Amino acid sequence: MEGKKNALAESVIDPRALVAYQDGAVVSRALVTKKAGTITAFAFDAGEGLSEHTAPYDAVVQVLEGEAEITVGGRPYTLAAGEMIIMPATIPHALFARVPFKMLLVMILE
Repeated sequence: MEGKKNALAESVIDPRALVAYQDGAVVSRALVTKKAGTITAFAFDAGEGLSEHTAPYDAVVQVLEGEAEITVGGRPYTLAAGEMIIMPATIPHALFARVPFKMLLVMILE
């Protein structure tokens, strides 16, 4: 719906408070969904993750809390709170929560 104001627009928010951990689960909340891209907050319980997959768009993951192993193109990276990684379009990637962690995912659509 174009013209409808996002409930979070013009608000100062702590993105870590947007999603809560749930035992044995991955929780997500879409913050922005537009033709140009999306912003989604995630909370992963320890041991949870996203299996290897590809996306047709560039994606940016910013770790908000905790620590995760993010594999891009077969190479593992350990990211902690405050760090981010850019995952290029069409390159296989996966995420694994070593401990509970929260992240923002920004997808840049064409």
